[in-house]
Amino acid sequence: MFGSLEPEHWTLLLTNLQIAQAYNGKETFSESATRVIFVDHPEKLGLPTTDVKVNHSQELPSRLEQKPLLIAAPENFNPGLQIPTPLPKPTPILLPPPTASEPVKPFAVLESIETNFRNDTDNFGQHNLFIEPKFQFRLPNGNKILFSTGFDFFEQRGVESISNIPVTIGWQGKLEQVTLQTAAGIDIFNRLPTAINFHAQVESPIVKPEVSASGKLVSGLILSVNLDKEPYKSNAQTLENQISAWRFGPNLYWQIDGNTSLFSSLRLGNYSDGNSEIQSFSRLERKFGQFSVAANLFTWSYDRNVERTSGYFSPPDFLVYNAEVAWEGNMINFLRCRLSANLGQQRLNGEFDHANSYQTRCTVKVSPEIEADLGYNFSNVRKQDTGGSAYGGDSFTGQLRVKF
Repeated sequence: MFGSLEPEHWTLLLTNLQIAQAYNGKETFSESATRVIFVDHPEKLGLPTTDVKVNHSQELPSRLEQKPLLIAAPENFNPGLQIPTPLPKPTPILLPPPTASEPVKPFAVLESIETNFRNDTDNFGQHNLFIEPKFQFRLPNGNKILFSTGFDFFEQRGVESISNIPVTIGWQGKLEQVTLQTAAGIDIFNRLPTAINFHAQVESPIVKPEVSASGKLVSGLILSVNLDKEPYKSNAQTLENQISAWRFGPNLYWQIDGNTSLFSSLRLGNYSDGNSEIQSFSRLERKFGQFSVAANLFTWSYDRNVERTSGYFSPPDFLVYNAEVAWEGNMINFLRCRLSANLGQQRLNGEFDHANSYQTRCTVKVSPEIEADLGYNFSNVRKQDTGGSAYGGDSFTGQLRVKF
């Protein structure tokens, strides 16, 4: 890949559904049998006839026992306190047996928490920091609610630092084979006006995916269409100028066979300063056991170069192509790592230069429910026009995943 040049990362997830356990009662047959209260004409006693829960083995209350009638007793002055006449043969009142109450189903169940970390720096004094946790909830009908927030920080020479708290809530569901996802929220800045962010995606398989018994994707063709609107978080100057962008375009993922895949994306962008862009990326990858090789092609063109005024890299003609060699395997039982190197060329304003990058990423499996990633990437693929000066940028990335 190209590190930060990749517009998006895509992951195919498979989840399981669970059913709540059945009620487990502890009463014996005699205890759970129909309750009987022997009362004749209960309405004469002012007793309730539906909610009485006295067991037939219990004795009747003392006020129902026969007592001598005392003329001067207070019962003679209050008919409501009078002891009734001796009761005839009782008539049983049948009450339904108690039923086990069904457990209350929660509105949503927390499935997972993913906390993403990214720290980008370069040799021209630019520094971007992203710490963003995402909470995923599952609804009773299988749909999902996604909530994300976090803290972002942007530093750049000659520009006052900017901090940002993004807040986004989204929904994901399926309509037959089509997956729908929408999200909307706000970006709160320490010294800038609040901005709106929005995302929508429609994804559908063109060729039905086939999965092996081990859970590996063997074949399939998936198409998605994406629409995004958000502040352009390229650097502090871009945010200072309150640049935002609409981006629209498709993604295509083709699993050709068990070891060969093709990913391709196209984005059309319109910026708040009147600029527009066309961006494309393609990657063909082939795996050989723990090793893999890939070919990457990236193109980027803008209608106008506004880097000096608006602050973002906007080349009229930018091309990057390279070849990648990678290895991925288990170092020990709970540690899995991936090492890769990219060698190629980049063209900016008609001039070619080397385009190289080196990446490493390790995954620590703490338990079946907890995993953590830590990665490092160095690349000289340009993020700004530096003239004749060489560009170099590095990134530390991480992700903590907790499943419930």
